[in-house]
Amino acid sequence: MAEHHAEQPWNRRRLRSNNEWLLLERLRTRGPASRAQLARDTGLSKPTVSAALAALEQAGLAREAGTVVPDRGRTALLYETDPTAGHVLGIDIGRAWLRLAVADLAGTVIARTDVPNRGRSAAAVARTVVEAAHRLTAEAGLESGDVVHAAVGTPGVFDQQTGRVRYAGNLPGWGRPGLFAGMREGLGTTLSVHNDANLAALGEYAFGVGAGSRLFVYVLIGTGLGMGIVADGQLFGGANGAAGEIGYLPLPTGPAVAESAVSAEATVSGDAVVQTARELGMPGPLDAKKVFAAARAGVPQALAAVRQEARSVGQVVAAVTAVIDPDLVVLGGGLGHSADLLLGGVQETLEQLTPLRPTVTPSALGEDAVLLGAITTAIRTARPLVFDRRTAGAGGADA
Repeated sequence: MAEHHAEQPWNRRRLRSNNEWLLLERLRTRGPASRAQLARDTGLSKPTVSAALAALEQAGLAREAGTVVPDRGRTALLYETDPTAGHVLGIDIGRAWLRLAVADLAGTVIARTDVPNRGRSAAAVARTVVEAAHRLTAEAGLESGDVVHAAVGTPGVFDQQTGRVRYAGNLPGWGRPGLFAGMREGLGTTLSVHNDANLAALGEYAFGVGAGSRLFVYVLIGTGLGMGIVADGQLFGGANGAAGEIGYLPLPTGPAVAESAVSAEATVSGDAVVQTARELGMPGPLDAKKVFAAARAGVPQALAAVRQEARSVGQVVAAVTAVIDPDLVVLGGGLGHSADLLLGGVQETLEQLTPLRPTVTPSALGEDAVLLGAITTAIRTARPLVFDRRTAGAGGADA
């Protein structure tokens, strides 16, 4: 029988609610099933399963999903969760782009938009996000109240107590107090704020090459540098949520380490690749994509800049591997599309620095990793909220 919370007084309504949640989670995690299969899997009686399924159907949380003919016996109805019972909003805030998507509770994206980040202040960026979210919700055919939760990915670390973001140097003014409270009010839904590399790691675990890994790290290389750590499907954030802020790792740049060490972010980022290429004499207006494209074309200065980037990435991966011992290291972010040019140099540097050999691979999600991670996180928050909203008031006389 379903377990009910010991701290809550017993009543029939609460027990029924727990049974309904148990069945809903079974359908979500293992797929469609018949009444008989649900009874076997959960240990609930068939009459209890039938009553709970009827309640879930009435609440719009479960629905019929066809039939199955067992080896012996009559044709049985199959049931599944109804992913349209609620919707979520995922938001990825980067220095160059603002990416937003609306998804149902199964993670299916039903509307998406990518907006250039032209905001000259943090408040302007927040307004652009809210305006884009309202357009996107309308495009998806939803009312504002249909979005149950929004999850935002941003550089830096969000402080729950102060409501401010720390360590987001690439987004000036992003630590301003009240910014996300105003965004929450503008969106008209509950909102949570998360580190972008952490969300990218969750996205990679749910939709990409991290699936099935016991312990992997996602190294986000873009405007800045960050890392998300996923152990057994759960994020590891550290004591203050700052685990993975590897941009602050000191890396040696010469023989006298104490005198020549610089932060990892200064040597491992899109800006660092551009700076190195310029120092090597590569002409013209440059960005990271142009440098990597030139490297593919065999331009000597670009090739040298990319080799330097690969060495620096290798140094970071070696340091992380010595501390965390991941079985997988995923390279992603804005430079993820060019990770194939880095892998050889990264592996070579690892062989020089450490006997540890994690698998190093490019992200399967590219620049969508943070957005998909935001959707994954929003759904985890939304599922119990949707359940409570849709079952509230039902059977209240039994309470």
